[in-house]
Amino acid sequence: MEKTTKVKKYMSGNDAVALAAIHSGVCVITGYPGTPSSEAIGNLWHRKSDYPDIEIQWSTNEKVALEIACAAAWANKAALCTMKMSGLNVAYDSLISFVYSGCTGAMVLYVCDDPGVSAGMPEQDVRGFAKMSDMPVLEPATVQESYDLTKYAFELSHKIQMPVMVRSVTNVALSHAPIMIDSEPNPIKELTGEAKFELDIQKYTKAGAKICMTQHADLIKRCELAQEIIKNDGINKLKLGAKDGLGIVAAGVSSTYIDEAFELAASLGVKITDPTVFDVKTSVPLPSHELLKMLEHCSKILVVEENEPYVEDGLHILGYRSNSKAQVFGKHDKTLSRIGNFTAKTVCDALLKITDNAHLIQQEDSSYEAQCAARPIGVCAGCPHRGVYISINRAIRKAGFKKNEVIVTGDIGCTILGMSPPFNTLWTEVSMGASIPMAQGFEYAGIKTPLIATIGDSTFLHAGIPGLINAVQNNSNITVIIMDNGWTAMTGMQVNAGTDKSFQQDDKKNVVDIAKIIPALNIEDFTIIDPYDLEAMTDAVQKAMAHKGVSVILARRECAIQAGRRKLRYGNYQVDKDPCTRCKVCIMTTGCPALVFDGNDVFINTSQCNGCGICSKVCPTGAIK
Repeated sequence: MEKTTKVKKYMSGNDAVALAAIHSGVCVITGYPGTPSSEAIGNLWHRKSDYPDIEIQWSTNEKVALEIACAAAWANKAALCTMKMSGLNVAYDSLISFVYSGCTGAMVLYVCDDPGVSAGMPEQDVRGFAKMSDMPVLEPATVQESYDLTKYAFELSHKIQMPVMVRSVTNVALSHAPIMIDSEPNPIKELTGEAKFELDIQKYTKAGAKICMTQHADLIKRCELAQEIIKNDGINKLKLGAKDGLGIVAAGVSSTYIDEAFELAASLGVKITDPTVFDVKTSVPLPSHELLKMLEHCSKILVVEENEPYVEDGLHILGYRSNSKAQVFGKHDKTLSRIGNFTAKTVCDALLKITDNAHLIQQEDSSYEAQCAARPIGVCAGCPHRGVYISINRAIRKAGFKKNEVIVTGDIGCTILGMSPPFNTLWTEVSMGASIPMAQGFEYAGIKTPLIATIGDSTFLHAGIPGLINAVQNNSNITVIIMDNGWTAMTGMQVNAGTDKSFQQDDKKNVVDIAKIIPALNIEDFTIIDPYDLEAMTDAVQKAMAHKGVSVILARRECAIQAGRRKLRYGNYQVDKDPCTRCKVCIMTTGCPALVFDGNDVFINTSQCNGCGICSKVCPTGAIK
């Protein structure tokens, strides 16, 4: 690559990845929203007109996004695909095949893990997928490295002719910092020509064992080539300290905590003198050359990596094979935990343990957290989902059942907030689209009471349709409530295939109407309801629960936040103090944050209220007008 001048710019880790892709000459950027990775595409989405030659899209799901991007890389172009860790579960079926086949262009898969679970779902470590695939992984520790390593990932992908993963974490992806970037794009020249794809059955299909095993052998060679290139390029930084002293291996963001951990230890009277420090950016392929040097040079080695002990496992194997006498500390001996994200104190405490100074470890003061008021996660003021939860609870009672007798399965997204008080409606949360098959599973297990599955519009389009088709095929006795607010809301208001065309940023885009999909599946009991209409919504749920076969209710009303941004207001409500008895039924039933009790009176915070009117429908005295 030619040298270019640099300029300083302030941005997030996600933005740095997107900009690095653009500067590398990317022609396709795809993904599915999922915190903490959403902004990589999200912030580009609103500037699509600045990049007319780049296809930037929110795809139906992660598997589709990956398949589009990899096909572009097969056509000798550069492509970026983004997702969160849970999304890779959806995409992996295709990813392993693409890794086997390799590519002619360049393909970078940007995946964000979430140690500490700040954005929900598991503490999954996607390096396991990469290890299983022999797919190189680059782990940026800072915003600057998010830019630099993503650019390097495109170069490496093109050199070794296979996809490369950039694995970030929440604390890097969402951090902001001033960084140095290229003053202008500096694309990979070989990828700037016309797209081309050649017929090659041996490379691009899996038609037979011989083809698959040949591709596997080629993959192993490409991974070995990547290991050699990475070593020669000095991507992993090893700084040798005192012979037979302490060594620290830090992978990814953990490397940013080391210096501060030394300072914390010194403040407690424990000075770490001349340590060996290895800053690992590529856990796959394992940097064996440098790790072997550490095993020869150090008497104790602490491995610091969030989530799973992949580098530590590799170090143990290398130590066994080389008959090393160095002691290895990390997760296996409980010096560090596999749970949660790390801090400088985490590393300092580990240093104190392995230097026989565990008695100096200071417990963190949790008194401030203990004084915080409990605040369950709830839906926004005016959220149409509120009407769905209230109506389900009412319908269950009207049908003569107790609340704990009717299973209501939940799905991913804003819709899952029905699990929280005051609704306490939803029983389960598993993965995108799982609510509909799970309701069927409960039926086949022998549950006799009605079964209700709830799912959002984006989730339905992502992974819910196959489950509904299965229910139709098997004539399941379930009620499916699709809560259509028109947006992929929880991850940051991204568009989906059902979002109004005026928000699609492209006149060529079409809108997929869920209301037309359901009849096409031969579902006879299908109702479209405004969830603000509690009476109609309750009646529809009760009727669907009694129906034999598959019932679908499409609860359709736009997300309150998006409507509010366009100054849409559906009414002006206030509390009449005379009939109000301060019973607070409105607050306890709706949980709406626009309803306030100040100790004397109930009133409506008009800055939050969008006039949905649900509170007026639950007030027993008619005080809300």
